[in-house]
Amino acid sequence: MTEADRRLRVGVVGLGMMGRNHVRVWDEGVQDAELVAVADPDPRALAAVTHGRTARGYDDPDAMFAEEGLDAVSIVAPTSAHLRTARAALEAGIHVLVEKPIAATRAEAEEMIAAAQDAGRILSVGHIERFNPAIRELRRRLAAGELGRVFEIHATRLGPFPARIRDVGVVVDLAPHDIDIMRFLLESDPVRLYAETEQRIHTEHEDLFVGIMKFANGAVGVLDINWLTPTKKRTLSVTGEHGMYVADYIAQDLVFYANPADASVAEGEMIRRHVQRREPLQVELQEFAAAVRDGGPAPVDPRQAMVALLLARTMVDAARSGAAVGAAELAKVVA
Repeated sequence: MTEADRRLRVGVVGLGMMGRNHVRVWDEGVQDAELVAVADPDPRALAAVTHGRTARGYDDPDAMFAEEGLDAVSIVAPTSAHLRTARAALEAGIHVLVEKPIAATRAEAEEMIAAAQDAGRILSVGHIERFNPAIRELRRRLAAGELGRVFEIHATRLGPFPARIRDVGVVVDLAPHDIDIMRFLLESDPVRLYAETEQRIHTEHEDLFVGIMKFANGAVGVLDINWLTPTKKRTLSVTGEHGMYVADYIAQDLVFYANPADASVAEGEMIRRHVQRREPLQVELQEFAAAVRDGGPAPVDPRQAMVALLLARTMVDAARSGAAVGAAELAKVVA
């Protein structure tokens, strides 16, 4: 068997809820990859994940990197540990997928990106919504010009407070998803933004957020995000010259509401587009594995992930100041 034919040796660092999902998908859903080891300081988490699996457990990721000969690793640890863990993996010659947000600060993100370049290894970031089949089909149809010029893109991401979150508010935890998707679909950067936040139930950080972004191509982006709604809602609507698309992230549905053929705006035909449903994490990890085998590029450019994080933090600052952020300041963020 040649080197190209062997299965990738993969590890996971961090065994919280999302980390356990990475374990499951690597173990069961990625072709030509073998989950060989996991790392977490919690012995109970290690015991639960390794039970019934051949993967070995480590309480120290550095030991796992040194002993297991890994090709790739998912880092699903707290954000504060991303830089140290990613740098150790890259220095050990391991390709890295780190969950979003990429890092706590721009300086940390830049250091991670430089470490990957120095090591000649891939650094990708877990912006999972890019791999949702409904969003991919929407992007394909927008690129084909089905809506004509896009006027507005509106993201709604509502749900109850997740007990796993302790160190950040709803903006940094959730807004990077939708900021990234807006830039991904529009292929444009914001030139002005304004935001409002509130702390209604959770006292340490904001739990309600509404943001508006004006993009360079003229589109307006609206973000409606909170941890106050007793049921999850994850939708994205895109309005343009020829009608409106509505994507449901959870159901993986994509519906087109057409304007009449005479170009007026009125109720027209509703068409449910076909979407081949797949688990987004499986798509993401399969494409990361393929990038490792093929030598890149990263499925999600780490610099794009960094910009999404910085724009989210800029939204928080805008809400605190009560002032809009203009083109000159935003140019520094997306540079």
